[in-house]
Order: sequence, then C-alpha cells, then structure tokens
Amino acid sequence: MDINFLLRGFIIGLSIAAPVGPIGVLCIRRTLNNGRAAGLVSGLGAASADAIYGCIAGFGLTFVSNFLVGGQFWLRLIGGIFLCYLGVKTFLSKPADQAAAAKANGLAGMYASTFFLTLTNPMTIISFAAVFAGLGLTSSNGNFATAAWLVSGVFLGSASWWLILSGLVGLLRARFQARGLQWVNRISGLIIASFGLFALLSLK
Repeated sequence: MDINFLLRGFIIGLSIAAPVGPIGVLCIRRTLNNGRAAGLVSGLGAASADAIYGCIAGFGLTFVSNFLVGGQFWLRLIGGIFLCYLGVKTFLSKPADQAAAAKANGLAGMYASTFFLTLTNPMTIISFAAVFAGLGLTSSNGNFATAAWLVSGVFLGSASWWLILSGLVGLLRARFQARGLQWVNRISGLIIASFGLFALLSLK
C-alpha cells in the first residue's frame, strides 16, 4: 500500500517537473556550460522545493498554503525580478572552458538559486494541491505516513527528471564549441528574462 503511494508521488513529481519552464532552461544551460553535476544540482534545488510544496499539499497545511497563495503578488514580484537579473547575467556570461569550473561553492549557489525560484512560484503549490485533491490523496484523515510516502515519491520523481535531463544534455556538451556555448547563453538568457518579464507584467 505504501509503495503504491510512493509510486503515485513519483509520477506526480515527474509530471510537474517535466514541463520546460525557466528552471528547465537554466538547468540545460548550466549543464552545457559547466557539466552534468551543475545541471543535476540545479535540478535538485527545484526538486527540494517541489518536495516542500508537496509536503504542504500532502499534509494538508492549510494555513501555510493560504499564506503562500495570498502572498503570490510579492512572490511573483521577487521571482520575476530575480529571473530578469538571472536572464541578463546568463546572456552576458562567458561559457566555462571545463566542467570542473563548477566548484563546490558554485554548485551550492546553483542549488540555492533554483530552490528559491521554484519556491517563489505560487502556482506550484496550487498544482500540487489540485492534483492531490483530484486523486483523493490529501491527508485529511490524519494518515501522515501516507503523506510522507507521497512526498518522498514527489521528490524522487522530480529528482529523476533532472537526472535524466542533465544526463541527456551532458551527452551533447562535447559537440558544442565555445561559440556555440556563447549562443546557448544568449538564447537561454533571453528566454529566462522573458519568463521574468511575463511574471512582472502579469502582476495585478
């Protein structure tokens, strides 16, 4: 029974992580520039935030959920500004010469940035709450063990997606020369900044 909930959580986490948004573009760009470890660590930051939101939805933490949804204006404002900054920084950055350039402190920053960006997207908690409720997976009956299995599955599903993505993109890295990587930076920067501008323009 618990394994079934773990598998359900895995599928939910994988499904929510898979659509390519600003985090996906950022992970692809970091993988191409700095290697698989950079892309994977960046993805794990998003997976950790997904797990937190999955925990809020799965354990039925209504107060926290309402607070996040109610404060979505400020979350989207902060997230939009940070995306614009990250987009400009990505556009202007020079590609790394070697994957080893992504050192421990750099990896920590990559993890933190995607973790922060995912947390500032209030639609994530709405998505998890809707999916959990639609499948009858909320823990209103107080079964916290079931919720724990679901949240574990969400993290594993999301992390698996980033592992697959960084692995596949990493295989292509050797085919990119410095000039090609520079264009990856420019295109990625424009896309990421566009997501930020969209978030800011949609504020009400």
